Parts: sequence; structure tokens; C-alpha cells
Amino acid sequence: MAISSAFWGLVAERLSLSMTLLWAGATLAAGIVVTARYRLKLEEAIDFTPSPHWPEPILSTHPAPDAGPVLVTVEYIIDAARAQDFATAMQGVRTQRLRDGAYRWGLYNDSAVPTRFVETFVVESWAEHLRQHERVTVADKEAEDVARAFHIGATPPAISHLIYTRAAAAQR
Repeated sequence: MAISSAFWGLVAERLSLSMTLLWAGATLAAGIVVTARYRLKLEEAIDFTPSPHWPEPILSTHPAPDAGPVLVTVEYIIDAARAQDFATAMQGVRTQRLRDGAYRWGLYNDSAVPTRFVETFVVESWAEHLRQHERVTVADKEAEDVARAFHIGATPPAISHLIYTRAAAAQR
């Protein structure tokens, strides 16, 4: 953007302002024609149909909508020999979490138990996390299914919702 601004400034210096605007408009029109001809093509259609596959959070109390930030953890048990493949599969989940409102995401491996992996993501508030539940799509479910296929635990991955405690911050 800075380079383009400098370029059009130089053009305006050499030509009149009205001629520069005319050339800029012609360049934009040419860009539209070129992009219409060379559209991005998806190899397969992405299904944005809502998918209510996320379980409702288990709550002992009902947090205020502005409570947070909220740290969500998902614990997986993975065959240690397939750890790298699992980490690669989790990149699709990472993209989904960040796109849908998380501002931090991580995947951690327990140094004491090499088969235990913990996914973490942080959202700004409880209301924002509930909106994530509403935004999840069939395409997101497919990405999660690829990653969850690596889970070898007898039960589904354990999910925890940890809400930041403001009282702890006030005591410091």
C-alpha cells in the first residue's frame, strides 16, 4: 500500500491530479476484468451449514456473558508413534479456532505422559465462546474429525472451560 501510494504520488507530480485519477480508475477497471477471468477455484465445495456437534459446556454455575477470558482445553490420548501426524492434522483445527474468535491457540504434549496432548485456546469472554458454539460448521466438524481420529482413549477427548478469576488479579 505504501509503495502504491508513493507511485501514485509520483504520477500526480508528473501529470495533473485529474489525469492521475483517470489512470488510477482505468487501472482499477483493468484489475476487475483480469480478476473476473481468473477466479479462484476450489477443488471441492466447503460446507458452511451449521453443525451443532459441540457438546454443551458442563457448568456448576452460569457465568456472566462478559466473564473471561475463557481458556478451553481439549485433552487427547494419541499413539506416540503418530504424534507428528496428529500435530499436522491439528493445524486445520487451529485455523478454525482462530477464525472463530480465539486469540491464542496451542497444542501441548505432556512430558511425563508422551501419549497425552492438550489443545488450548483462549477467547475473550464467555459470550464469545458461546458464539463459537453457534458458528461451528460441517466443514469445521470434518477438520475436527480428522484430528479426533487419532484419539485412542476409551472416552471422547475431555473438554474443560476455565474462566479467568478477577479476584485473583485484584489480590496481586
